Amino acid sequence: MGAVLTCTGASAQTAYPSAPVHLLVPFPPGGAVDIIARTLGDELSRQWGQSIIVENRPGAGGVIATQALVKAPPDGYTLIVVASGHALNPHFYARLPYGFDDFTPISLIGSSPNILLVKADSPYKTLADMLADARAKPGQLSYGQAGNGTSPHLAGELLKALTKVEISAVPYKGGAPSLGDLMGGHIPMTFNNIPESIAQIRAGTVRPLGVTTAARSSVLPDVPSIGETVPGYDTGVWWGVLAPAGLPTPIRDKIANDLMETLKAPAVSNRLVDLGASTVGSSPAEFGGFIRAEYEKWGPVIKAAGIKAE
Repeated sequence: MGAVLTCTGASAQTAYPSAPVHLLVPFPPGGAVDIIARTLGDELSRQWGQSIIVENRPGAGGVIATQALVKAPPDGYTLIVVASGHALNPHFYARLPYGFDDFTPISLIGSSPNILLVKADSPYKTLADMLADARAKPGQLSYGQAGNGTSPHLAGELLKALTKVEISAVPYKGGAPSLGDLMGGHIPMTFNNIPESIAQIRAGTVRPLGVTTAARSSVLPDVPSIGETVPGYDTGVWWGVLAPAGLPTPIRDKIANDLMETLKAPAVSNRLVDLGASTVGSSPAEFGGFIRAEYEKWGPVIKAAGIKAE
């Protein structure tokens, strides 16, 4: 990284970027955030004529990579791709080594729904069926989720908060084990993401009751949104790009505008569709407002559910 930093001193006199750009990823290789970062990096590299070096720095729910970003010079040569948990970590951790003002929001890249699934032979044909049974048997039903504080967990807790039903959350170490237990008949339902679920949905081994975003998913247009039954219900997974605080406005705006162009490239938009996602491409101000709105929205839900970092 030292070689990159020695190059950036000239950035005030030369057009940005004049050196390789480091793109931090708070999660291990192979997951959705990593795939999105590498897809964006490939396209930006072509646009900019510079290498985009993707660095995976997993750990502590994204805190490790995010702290590394905050410590980097605000020159545009270190960026990070964050997911939904970035806005929620202040609720999960009593103390964080940074705050919202330590970042320059660049753009909201895309978003994707989670999905509520039951086994194909489940008596629940619709979300209304499940909710009616849950009200008839308070506390007797459960749902699987990918781990405390994950977006599938929060999807379940938001449903409980808005419908006032008592359903127990069963945490797993990832969505795949939860899906396996659903198909094995060990749990009656699970919230999961579309990429992990789509093969089983298409094979007919599981039945989707609803997607978690307000609008239906283009990947599964026949599956209703949960909001069609539960007014106000809207959640999912999102991804965005941040820089350290103090990034000069011209560099911020160039990165944001170039990301907008990147999202129009077929290689990028098609890859997001493969993940069950849709592109967004917000302005820096819109993304900053969105992050704070997510923090405010989820505070009461997280507090009511008593969710803490694992």
